[in-house]
Amino acid sequence: MQASTSKRTGKIHEEGLPRRHLVQGGRARSGAPSPTTAINYGTAKCVDIRKHHQKWLMPWGDKQCEKIKDFKEAVERHFEANDIVFAAHIPMEKKEMSSWFQFMLLVLHFDIVFKHDNQIDEGVVTIDVSLAYRDNDHTDTEWTPMAHSKEQRKLNCVFKYPKTSENDGRPYDCDLLPLMEVGTVAHKYYLVNIRLPVNERKKINIGIGEIQDISLVSIHQNGGFTKVWFAMKTFLTPSILIIMIWYWRRITLMTRPPVLLEKVIFALGLSMTFINIPVEWFSIGFNWTWMLLFGDIRQGIFYAMLLSFWIIFCGEHLMGLIFRFKFLMLVTLACAALTVIFFIISQVSEGPWHWGEHTVQVNSAFFTGIYGMWNLYVFAIMFLYAPSHKRYGDEQSNGDLGVNSGEDIQLTTTITHVDGPTEIYRMSGKEAQE
Repeated sequence: MQASTSKRTGKIHEEGLPRRHLVQGGRARSGAPSPTTAINYGTAKCVDIRKHHQKWLMPWGDKQCEKIKDFKEAVERHFEANDIVFAAHIPMEKKEMSSWFQFMLLVLHFDIVFKHDNQIDEGVVTIDVSLAYRDNDHTDTEWTPMAHSKEQRKLNCVFKYPKTSENDGRPYDCDLLPLMEVGTVAHKYYLVNIRLPVNERKKINIGIGEIQDISLVSIHQNGGFTKVWFAMKTFLTPSILIIMIWYWRRITLMTRPPVLLEKVIFALGLSMTFINIPVEWFSIGFNWTWMLLFGDIRQGIFYAMLLSFWIIFCGEHLMGLIFRFKFLMLVTLACAALTVIFFIISQVSEGPWHWGEHTVQVNSAFFTGIYGMWNLYVFAIMFLYAPSHKRYGDEQSNGDLGVNSGEDIQLTTTITHVDGPTEIYRMSGKEAQE
């Protein structure tokens, strides 16, 4: 397994709620499960005075490391900063991780106090982080190295008091630092060892204030929400696939070739189907670390096709004439408005909402509701703009001209044959101008 460092921001609020699709951990008393869980791990200050640092240091258990309470004890025992390792075990004791968690995002919080003679200057911290795993709970089992990297992060800290010696010991208010993101949770236990190497000559970790402690926040997707999400994708995939096949069959039965708008609608259906295909089921049994990137690519393709459809759709319907166009414009505005509203709600109140004894997970409703809404939107587009089955042949077209000419003008304005525009185009165009 590979772990990659991540620059994604994670904003933790009072209830441990990060930004994006990260919400408070735990299950609600009623309603759908929350999308993600955020757990705060306090790191243990382990002592490692060896030169090569080859051993993995455990914060607890039979083979736990030698620990110190604070850096005051380290000074008294003549330990250097390079001898201190911050160790955290994921998950908590007597628990284990699951592949249903899908991903794991690690975020750091630095507890820094103000010292008049040791203030935060440049605020760039160098982090030497190592990640290991194992799949059984035997304490004598060796840890398998998984990832190692030296990263630099910018400390964004604010001191709310005057920077005088009288305020020594007061804490800084520091933002969270994104550490790394694991693309799949394929193992049961993880161990994180963090070192803050100090080198005065190279100015490494100089001017970062007096660090008292480091907390590690682990964020993963809830298994219950994962099952609901997979079930939705499994159900919606055949629905969109069937309507897409039906739509394209209607197009191919026409005597004319498909126009640009019809091709874009079909491409939009393909992109929606591409998102719906539940390939995430394979991540339960396979160690696919690229699933997060693959999901971002699929969403990007759908958004690009949706924008292309809107541009061509508006260009093909400048004459604002048929009921289907007006209805679809209202649906489009409603979908966009609901998406913006739910996004704002998720940012303002990321925790669950309470009504008496009932608890509703707003973010669960946001993701499942918006996802289902856009599927329904694409379904409606292909259903409303499929060619009428009454107009397959030339004779049928001439017979139904008086009934559907007003609606077909929007999809026939760009259709021409070898001998010029069809009679349907001439007559319906004349009616539209009148």
